[in-house]
Amino acid sequence: MQYADVAIPLGHAWSSPFAKWQGALAEVSSLDLAVAVTQRALADRGLAPAVFDGVVLGWTVPQRDIFYGAPTLAARLGATGLSGPMVSQACATSVAALHAAAGAVGAGAGPQLVVATDRISNGPTLSWPAPSGMGGAPVTSHWVLDSFARDPWAGAGMLAAAEAVAAEMSADRSELDDLTALRWEQYAAGLAEDRAFQRRYQVPVEIPLREGSLTLDADEGIRPKTRDGIAGLPPAAPGARHTFASQTHPADGCAGAVVTTVARAREFSGEGIVRILGSGFARVAKSRMPQAPVPAARSALQAAGLDFGDVQAITTHNPFAVNDLYFARETGVKAEDMNTYGCSLVFGHPQGPTGLRSVAELIETLRLRGGGIGLFTGCAAGDTGAALVLEVTD
Repeated sequence: MQYADVAIPLGHAWSSPFAKWQGALAEVSSLDLAVAVTQRALADRGLAPAVFDGVVLGWTVPQRDIFYGAPTLAARLGATGLSGPMVSQACATSVAALHAAAGAVGAGAGPQLVVATDRISNGPTLSWPAPSGMGGAPVTSHWVLDSFARDPWAGAGMLAAAEAVAAEMSADRSELDDLTALRWEQYAAGLAEDRAFQRRYQVPVEIPLREGSLTLDADEGIRPKTRDGIAGLPPAAPGARHTFASQTHPADGCAGAVVTTVARAREFSGEGIVRILGSGFARVAKSRMPQAPVPAARSALQAAGLDFGDVQAITTHNPFAVNDLYFARETGVKAEDMNTYGCSLVFGHPQGPTGLRSVAELIETLRLRGGGIGLFTGCAAGDTGAALVLEVTD
């Protein structure tokens, strides 16, 4: 979809640090996390909740009270008259939420608050009555683990999709390890000077407890992925090319952004804007999920009237190393020219907010370069992909 008058105020896309699976945020509701992070983000930017005309809440893992998610979040932020849609599209949730907000603004709505939040740790087990079954025993499903293990349409899990694509393009273990080590080096660059790059967009987590408070001011559980360090790792499955280093890890976190018209974005920012130019979604063949970012990116670029040659910076959601190898081969973009300061392969994947964090990093990367065109693209469950094209400008 093309957008004519939609923008994010410069500096108004943010993310919390990401916590490791079963780590610091494992027992914190993702709604509570969303309240804490969004309150801090708005306060730091001098924005009152009253300025918003709507809220878009993205999530993929149910929490207690999620039935009331969007209006509850708004009320707890102090905007008791505010509501809006809730969006859940697996790893494409961030782009889908921005797409919904941009569509509302393009249709004449006022500023939209986009929040994406998820806790992959301690996912719920669902139980459905089955009185006609043997002994009347219920049918159960673990929301997170069963979803990771098998796509009901493709009949296989996500690792199988990554392995299928790697096999078809004859990508060997060495290439995947090299790409993984490169992404680690790029992430490490974002840690330089006391995490100067990450501090440009990250919002610390501070949640009051009965005694004291829970704080998280940096990514948790990140393991170095040096070439020598990962060379000896066993495959993630028998005969697999990927290891547990060349695939991402589940995480918990929250991210957000302000979406409004160009004029209001300039008013909020006072220094520049991020025009949202186009978005795109795509679906590929069964068990070929890592291929989906390419047609999604092409769709978004076409909507914006651009091509890969017009893009100055790219970030991706790449849960497997093969994602970026495939993208580079298909588009001609060099692997080292993507994800300048890291990606989800290294910092983890809370699903809902993952893409929005990468969008925030894309914006700050372009900001440091003086502006330009940026592309975010990533895959999602169901062999789908989503992409966003933006421009950082005065």
